[in-house]
Amino acid sequence: MESADEIKTLEDDGINWRTRVLYPTILGGVVGGGIGWTVYGRGLMSTYATNLAIVAGCYCGAREFVRVSRHSGPDNLLDSAIAGFGTGAILGRLQGGPAGAIRYSVGIAIVGTGVDFAAIKLRPVFKDMYESVVAGDEKKKGQFKWPEWLPIQVLDEEALAAKRAREEALRARIRDLTKEES
Repeated sequence: MESADEIKTLEDDGINWRTRVLYPTILGGVVGGGIGWTVYGRGLMSTYATNLAIVAGCYCGAREFVRVSRHSGPDNLLDSAIAGFGTGAILGRLQGGPAGAIRYSVGIAIVGTGVDFAAIKLRPVFKDMYESVVAGDEKKKGQFKWPEWLPIQVLDEEALAAKRAREEALRARIRDLTKEES
């Protein structure tokens, strides 16, 4: 019999259920509610939120189960595809019979693996954004910094003054053109 000191927890295996299952489930509920609200109004918002949260929770739980069973790393896309096929087959069978099981398994596998792939690719971008906020310059400490490739940028004083001068020159040209026309 194992003592209390020898009991191995899931956290020891590297599974962080809060970030790998709970947060995506909550996010799925919020996104589903937003979709239901924008497309169908408030009447179906809770239905969409519940359905997407159920699918996200089942998918994320199955992905972690497959990951532990296969002894693979957290960013293995094959785990995502297997979990998507399994989750889709079960939920599709409950929802739409054998034909639904096939459609749902392919759909959830594609969407789930695509979201996991996008998360893997975007993780460095979000990490850089987080580090720029937390460990930025002392002058800009706590200030959010957009990625350089994004057209939205926070301007410093000189760039802001130059932008205002360009805008004022453009307004003056527009005033001159409207005076000439009248």
